[in-house]
Amino acid sequence: MPPMSSINFFNHELSFTLKNKTKVRQWLTSVAKKEGAEIVELNYIFCSDDYLLELNKKHLNHNTLTDIITFDNSASRSPSLFQGGGQGVVGDIFISIERITENAEKFNVSREHELHRVMVHGLLHLLGYKDKKPADKAQMTGKEDFYLKRF
Repeated sequence: MPPMSSINFFNHELSFTLKNKTKVRQWLTSVAKKEGAEIVELNYIFCSDDYLLELNKKHLNHNTLTDIITFDNSASRSPSLFQGGGQGVVGDIFISIERITENAEKFNVSREHELHRVMVHGLLHLLGYKDKKPADKAQMTGKEDFYLKRF
């Protein structure tokens, strides 16, 4: 029997309310399924620039602001986490609400749209997509756009 999918939302030292939590969970679950995976446990932690900068320095040795940091926690789990033998997603995704707000203004989109882009971006990383090389970044952006249209 497959494990229960769990998508959780937390705030760290800030007040933030995610709109349409049920719809967001259904959407993220469908993204994983379309990519041949299942979400086992996925935690989104909404935080400040300062906290994310601390994590960036500590875990990635980067002294820069970022909108998201994704931690893949599936390595310690069995690769076949559900019936069908597909990939089981287990991870923590930290998102700076300050970066989301600033980037939404910069790109002339709603904060909610930018937040959804970053949320699916983190999930795509957990599904194995990269974004360091130009070709990988183009593929990632294409996937983000594809799934955003299906929200």
